[in-house]
Amino acid sequence: MRANQKPVGEHLREWRMRRRMSQMDLALEAEISTRHLSFVETGRAQPSRDMVLHLADQLEIPLRERNVILVAAGFAPVFPQRPLDDPRLAAARKAVDVILKAHEPYPALAVDLRWNLVAANAVVAPLMAGVDPALLEPPLNVVRLSLHPRGLGPRIVNLAEWHAHIVERLRRQAELTADPGLIALIEEIRGYPVPPASDRRLEDYGDVVIPLQLMVGDDLLSLFTTTTVFGTPVDVTLAELTLETFFPADPATAAFLRNAHAAQATV
Repeated sequence: MRANQKPVGEHLREWRMRRRMSQMDLALEAEISTRHLSFVETGRAQPSRDMVLHLADQLEIPLRERNVILVAAGFAPVFPQRPLDDPRLAAARKAVDVILKAHEPYPALAVDLRWNLVAANAVVAPLMAGVDPALLEPPLNVVRLSLHPRGLGPRIVNLAEWHAHIVERLRRQAELTADPGLIALIEEIRGYPVPPASDRRLEDYGDVVIPLQLMVGDDLLSLFTTTTVFGTPVDVTLAELTLETFFPADPATAAFLRNAHAAQATV
């Protein structure tokens, strides 16, 4: 790991400001004096390893960035980053596979922090039929694939609403993580062509959620999503992993997915 040239105090100050906390706010949360926190941020005091981790916890700094801050303070990284197929993550990988498989006949996938596809169940691939093969090259980015004009974008009936939803979700995620890859992805998808916003109202979607409305052949699928993350992870890979599970928003979509999955199983 290579830390950038910023001192540890500057890292902590930037994260405090990103969280919109004053020095007094953070000092009260961390149960330390404002004077000591000020000294840490200005470099007049060198924080211990435990203090760095304590302040990072109060600021809800992502594990990846906690490692960077530890290195900036002169300490070794604490949080490992292993590939999901590492034997030490076998239980976690099994949990992912169980959730994805159990969710069939409905689509489900796992993505990393930057929305690159990590795993998917058998229902996902048929929905991506007809997209530009270049978009399927690894690393397959789920956001790019779904909104790109050579991806699923032209088949999304409510593209304006779905595009706005994805941009806002990524914006919140980037605000929490300060990840440059997410920021670049937001700028990229903002450049995609989007039709004018429709005059649909929330009640037009049943007053529940705004679904993804996707044309598959002559059928209109209406899907909403739920998100699952690992609780209390101490590995960077697991901390950045998200499972997106799609559910039918209407009976016609449920029937289509059940039938398509049954036909796929007989092939």
